[in-house]
Amino acid sequence: MAKAAESSGEPGTTSPRPLMRDLKAVGKKFMHVLYPRKSNTLLRDWDLWGPLILCVTLALMLQRSSVDSEKDGGPQFAEVFVIVWFGAVTITLNSKLLGGNISFFQSLCVLGYCILPLTVAMLVCRLVLLAEQGPINFMVRLFVVIVMFAWSIVASTAFLADSQPPNRKALAIYPVFLFYFVISWMILTFTPQ
Repeated sequence: MAKAAESSGEPGTTSPRPLMRDLKAVGKKFMHVLYPRKSNTLLRDWDLWGPLILCVTLALMLQRSSVDSEKDGGPQFAEVFVIVWFGAVTITLNSKLLGGNISFFQSLCVLGYCILPLTVAMLVCRLVLLAEQGPINFMVRLFVVIVMFAWSIVASTAFLADSQPPNRKALAIYPVFLFYFVISWMILTFTPQ
């Protein structure tokens, strides 16, 4: 039993630190999104840990804090969570119906990891909102959200474009554009109580 705990992480053996191995894999995928380039690494070694972490983080940052239980008009945690996952599933099904050669979970992985720039945009917008509200505040938030929206589109298309037939790439990319636009809109229109 002690020998299994000391194994090197080869397939079929017990890894000494599976959590660290998974965290390193998630970190490498974050780097692929931050520096998008045509690579099959994100597609080949798919996982849903990073997308889950990003979705939960984004949903928590978008949730408005209200002392009472009255609805304050902002998105609640479950609403953000459902929009992200339902949107990713819809885009994945669209990709498959258009004849894409990417698996269901590979597509979910790519779409989920490419939310990273928008999560960073939400963090920056939350920090900017600590300052006094005004037109300059809004312009800074608008600029950050537009840049990160474009970054998400570029990163996701770098991975997904080659998996579509050449005559249907625009049909596959348009829903991706809409998906990230809705998330960007939720980030831009967020205002704390």
